[in-house]
Amino acid sequence: MAMAIAGPESVSAWDDWLPVRETNLAIAAGSPLDFSPFLPNLPIEGSGARLIAGEGGRMARAEAPAEPLRLHCASLAWSPASGGFPDHATADIYARQLAIRGYNLARLHFVDASLMMGRDRDFDFDPETLDRIHYLMAALKKEGIYWMIDGLTSWSGGYGGIEHRWDPTPGLKLEMHYDEQAFSHWRRLVTSLLAGVNPYTGVAPIRDEALALLILVNEGGMEFETVVHESNGEPHYPEGLRKPFNEWLQRRYSSDAELQQAWDDLQPGESLQSSTIRLPADRYNDTARMRDLQAYFVSAEQALLEKMTEVVRRLGYDGLVSSYNNWPTNQTALTRSRLQAVTMNTYHDWVSGYQSGAKITGESSIGDGAAYLRMAAAARWLGKPFVMSEYDHLFWNPYRYEAGLAVPSYAALQGWDALCRHGHGPIALRYGEPFAHKRAMLPYAIALDPVARAGETLAALLFRRQDISRARNTIPFLVEGLSDLTGDMQAAEPDGLTFLALVSTIGLQKSEGLRTPNSIGQPRSDGQAENLLRSMKDAGLLASTNRTDPSIGVFESDTHELLFDVAKKTLQLVTPRTEAAAFSSVTAPISLGSLRIGGAEGGGLLAASIIDGAPSLAQSRRILIIYATDARNTGMRFRDAANRVIDDFGRLPVLIRKGSVSLSLPQRSGSWRLLPVGLDGTVHQPVIQRAGPVDFTLSNDTPLGPTTFFLLELD
Repeated sequence: MAMAIAGPESVSAWDDWLPVRETNLAIAAGSPLDFSPFLPNLPIEGSGARLIAGEGGRMARAEAPAEPLRLHCASLAWSPASGGFPDHATADIYARQLAIRGYNLARLHFVDASLMMGRDRDFDFDPETLDRIHYLMAALKKEGIYWMIDGLTSWSGGYGGIEHRWDPTPGLKLEMHYDEQAFSHWRRLVTSLLAGVNPYTGVAPIRDEALALLILVNEGGMEFETVVHESNGEPHYPEGLRKPFNEWLQRRYSSDAELQQAWDDLQPGESLQSSTIRLPADRYNDTARMRDLQAYFVSAEQALLEKMTEVVRRLGYDGLVSSYNNWPTNQTALTRSRLQAVTMNTYHDWVSGYQSGAKITGESSIGDGAAYLRMAAAARWLGKPFVMSEYDHLFWNPYRYEAGLAVPSYAALQGWDALCRHGHGPIALRYGEPFAHKRAMLPYAIALDPVARAGETLAALLFRRQDISRARNTIPFLVEGLSDLTGDMQAAEPDGLTFLALVSTIGLQKSEGLRTPNSIGQPRSDGQAENLLRSMKDAGLLASTNRTDPSIGVFESDTHELLFDVAKKTLQLVTPRTEAAAFSSVTAPISLGSLRIGGAEGGGLLAASIIDGAPSLAQSRRILIIYATDARNTGMRFRDAANRVIDDFGRLPVLIRKGSVSLSLPQRSGSWRLLPVGLDGTVHQPVIQRAGPVDFTLSNDTPLGPTTFFLLELD
């Protein structure tokens, strides 16, 4: 089998980009991409269907608290530029398509902005948009798809006369913490949005058992809000924070002398009694003043969380609530200790927008040890449901095929409850819709990206179907409390410790003055990781054959199903039902369990997964093969040779980078055939049909155009 060695680093030299010929993207019922027969959604009817924090803090239906659910989430962040909320007929089709693809949760995001688009008066919701939202909610519920909703997403909330509702504006999200008028605005918004009866379900959304999780405010942390609106030459913290900060200091310290002893930098003219204590001038200068500001943020955020929760309880909501779903610092971790469920937004190679000049690093997520996943893992509080409310490895990063394997794999290993890859919508019904954000692939627009869609398909199998086992061990990161805060507002769990998430479950846990065996205590140091791994081996918690070696960047899960190699930029998965690898190159054959990869043209993701109910890949007769390389738009242009700075995103049709991979199932022989499967699930004529050993080279350049899916049938 011939083997070409190349990686995404050399992508600009490849001339072979194949135009996608398909326009229909709706999956045909009964096709190999229809997962509903083995991933059926349960009816959402009655109080028993309400999702709760079940045994062990895992999300479960109230009627079966000992049976945790894994929720594969569809991000519905529509705006007029991406088509807005669909009409009734399209909503029915869309909801059915989500169920076919294995989704059982949908996040309704920026609903407030859509309802207030073009409205001049406060809380004057657009009636047609509200009707469409209500109908979509009913259509999702009918398909057994729960809802996750933000109480507030847009910085403009329910204010009228706002032109750019999706743009960050200072004010509401921060001021809610100390200004009663801002809080009252939020309360009225949530009441107007969720407490009115949905005519298509007959019940108010906030009382509907389909509402699985309410994120009270999206990304509403106080420090984060001030960072978002930071301007050169302006104070890092708005003057409005001074009064509530002084009031908090007056409760914490009895006198100026006590404050001076704690800070050692009290300036002339500053006094507790006259409320003249100044805010830190520089957030990036580590001081005791900054440490106390962080402590104030914890206090104010937890107090607001309690107030908001009381509001939704009085409105009749008895489901799970969350908030403060980004910014994984020590300060925000302390705030999140009071949450019922922890939610987190995190990205690899974040992109600022769609403007010419936007840039990425173009680096591999495996090459940095999946830092975005490790940060999320370290933000979790053990014993509480954990939801990735947003994540993505963003277009146009050439390694984004990694996300389709890495995220669902480690989410399953960690025992997380829900995954939501962020985008305008996870699916499109066809290419060529007449909306600005659907004329080409864009960041945060995964529906048109064959690479992202291949990853979401694999995620349904690995995470929702539970192909991957949960870790055998749990490593608590012990938290003392406010004493853990330092003057560094960016302080977070040490990078060298979060690598433990690639081996076992990690998460935060209150120490309560106790030391827990096989835990990470305070103070933190990177050296604790190797010591802990050594002690786990000595205790028999890790097999003596476990290949984890942090010094060379190799990490094997304690289940033996995952092998992560930072230097080689490879991730391998071996489970009974699925085997897969993400690789930047194949310099030597990769032997998984039943599957062997002999070589590959460039980097990519290759997965083989049973879809016939067989107990293992070695016994399956219908195997779905997923092969994803890279994809771009026609006419896409960059300002630099490394393709990191965008000049023009281009247009449809989408182009898939030509690639091939040689593979075999050494233990399988007989009559077999390889059939391309279109992006809509249509099975085409075999491209290979043989009798004998299952050993072949797979190319994504098929007679009907490129694809990311193939069906391997064995007689």
